[in-house]
Amino acid sequence: QVQLVESGGGLVQPGGSLRLSCAASGFTFNLYTMSWHRQAPGKERELVADITSAGGSTNYADSVKGRFTISRDNAKKTVDLQMNSLKPEDTAVYYCHAVYAGRLYGLYDYWGQGTQVTVSS
Repeated sequence: QVQLVESGGGLVQPGGSLRLSCAASGFTFNLYTMSWHRQAPGKERELVADITSAGGSTNYADSVKGRFTISRDNAKKTVDLQMNSLKPEDTAVYYCHAVYAGRLYGLYDYWGQGTQVTVSS
């Protein structure tokens, strides 16, 4: 059974920090690019950050660059998102995503259930 389980969401004041974590199971984690996406009410889901399978490369949305950091631990099969200097516009449901696109075996991708982040005073 493939599972991606997010944790760490909650309510935080503007300027505060949260650390999200995603625990993976049921697939070969170290072959997958991992990413965090978010979706606010009435808006499309957007990519926040991603990290390659070995952790050698990261990518961030312009809106979070310099404030958020994505990391992974292939031994523990986890991917984290450290969020600093949070703003009200960061309020959204945050989703963990795993994707593998192999030339021989094709594309595989999995989504977590999401965790709510609310930034408000």
